[in-house]
Amino acid sequence: MTKPFINLACLLLVSCFSASVMAKLPAPSDEAKAKAAEAAAKTAHGDKIAAFQLCKSREKVAAHYYKTAKASGKQTTPPVATPACVDPGPYVAAAPGAPAVAAASAAPAKPGTSPAAPAATPAKKS
Repeated sequence: MTKPFINLACLLLVSCFSASVMAKLPAPSDEAKAKAAEAAAKTAHGDKIAAFQLCKSREKVAAHYYKTAKASGKQTTPPVATPACVDPGPYVAAAPGAPAVAAASAAPAKPGTSPAAPAATPAKKS
């Protein structure tokens, strides 16, 4: 007899809280949108840095493997040609008035070339 009452109580609690969950949030302000775009740009740059570091570590491991295999007299297959690791450079924040999409979707540099140095680096906050 207590099980139907527990089920009914749970159903009532869920229905009371579900109305508050369905409430519509206000649209984000322009400042909040700018902060979100900046955070997305920082995250994308962090991903590029991580990919670059992974690429460099893979090259280091492969070089060590071929060096030790050659020293021990083991026969190895020739390495697979892969694109060169491209350093994304330091993070440069977009200008306050400039659209963040243009800075985030800059064309990647050709493999084997170094990226152009940024014109100005932002001052570090202390």
